[in-house]
Amino acid sequence: MPTYVLAIDQGTTSSRAILFDEKLEIAAIGQEEFEQHYPQSGWVEHDPEDLWSTTAATCREAIERARATPGDIAAIGVTNQRETTVVWDKASGKPVYNAIVWQDRRTAATCAQLKDAGHEPDITRKTGLLIDPYFSATKIAWILDNVDGARAKADRGELLFGTVDTYLIWRLSDGASHVTDATNASRTMLYNIREGRWDEDLCALLRVPMALLPEVRDSAADFGVTRADLFGREIPILGVAGDQQAAVVGQACFEPGMMKSTYGTGCFALLNTGAAPVLSKNRLLTTIAYQLDGKPTYALEGSIFVAGAVVQWLRDGLGTIREAAETQALAERADPAQDVYFVPAFVGLGAPYWDAECRGAIYGLTRATGPAEIAKAALESVGYQTRDLLEAMRGDWRAADTGGTVLRVDGGMTASDWSMQFLADIIGAPVDRPKVLETTAVGAAWLAGMRAGVYPQADEFSRSWALERRFEPKLDAAAQAAKFAGWRDAVRRTLSAT
Repeated sequence: MPTYVLAIDQGTTSSRAILFDEKLEIAAIGQEEFEQHYPQSGWVEHDPEDLWSTTAATCREAIERARATPGDIAAIGVTNQRETTVVWDKASGKPVYNAIVWQDRRTAATCAQLKDAGHEPDITRKTGLLIDPYFSATKIAWILDNVDGARAKADRGELLFGTVDTYLIWRLSDGASHVTDATNASRTMLYNIREGRWDEDLCALLRVPMALLPEVRDSAADFGVTRADLFGREIPILGVAGDQQAAVVGQACFEPGMMKSTYGTGCFALLNTGAAPVLSKNRLLTTIAYQLDGKPTYALEGSIFVAGAVVQWLRDGLGTIREAAETQALAERADPAQDVYFVPAFVGLGAPYWDAECRGAIYGLTRATGPAEIAKAALESVGYQTRDLLEAMRGDWRAADTGGTVLRVDGGMTASDWSMQFLADIIGAPVDRPKVLETTAVGAAWLAGMRAGVYPQADEFSRSWALERRFEPKLDAAAQAAKFAGWRDAVRRTLSAT
């Protein structure tokens, strides 16, 4: 019996492949960065060939490092940067334009026109999303309108669209499979998450021919097989999920009320809301967390633009630290009597404020304030922003306001014990850090391995989730309320200064 599962984790700055053994433990990793392209201010692109070549190379690297044979691999799972858009020629396989990355803002004017025309309520009701350049739909239309002959080819059914998962599977299968899963489809602004289908009216409104769109399947399903010459034999592709949803699965957040938060450059928090979509009154997103056996499980999602990036700014902008790990020691030395608040709105504020124009600010400076106090305020800002998301989620979904919420965390910032303790203190709930922090790849691997029969079903997988450390809240209610009130005041002043 094949005992390995290969997880492809195609991210924004690098492609990784992780080979997991039958115990879902890492056997080998391959990783390769690729070039970012910035043709104009606010534009971000990738060469699709870079996405493909680094993915194929890192898969081979992981297999070789583990000294595994192709026959040892039971299945492949794919997780990917979400919303990034690729359009390619069905016959030649060549992209008609670079991949337009999720960060790209070139369609902001189009999105503003759609909002002004009053389309956002209907789009939100159907897709769970706000109108924003972040999502795939307006990126597709831009490519069709700005590449010579592209719209005519699309109308004739000669072009295909895919998010990165779809494009990679198409390449892996030598063009045999044009497919995606429900989590990635739910990020396009074209997919009706209530009815589980591409929405004809939205496609017409956003000028996206439906012939471009891939078939949507469960997150654990038959997505085709790799071509035989790629790795030495055909290997089935049996699991797919967008990166943040894959982390929900990897953290085993299968029960309504369970929540995960990933702290990288920014932060993405998802709250499992169960079998029914919950539309936000606080400008959070409603999305599909995963779909198994034809049944979607939904989530509320909030995004923070600046989490780990604030530590990078301390290092690269201020020069107060040389390595990220130094922030913890600085924070521990800070004067506890100083109430310094850092609102890191370098590129605006994300959920629940959604103000792209405001900029960062620091409040409470005195002559006694130094690098230690600023570092402490920077780390605290991540906890405060997470509390903002939790407050919004509790406002949208009363079942979240049970007092029993446990936040499962992953990402680079979670290595800081000080930051995780402050997070627990300010949200007033336990914070669980798992033993395995590669939760995105674990999620993709489990989906594929479960489908292949290598890994157990969800209940048993949940029981195998291993805790490295739990951070219990230690701050009393009055102190917590006072500190959070100070943060809210700092945010209000920052927003009013725009």
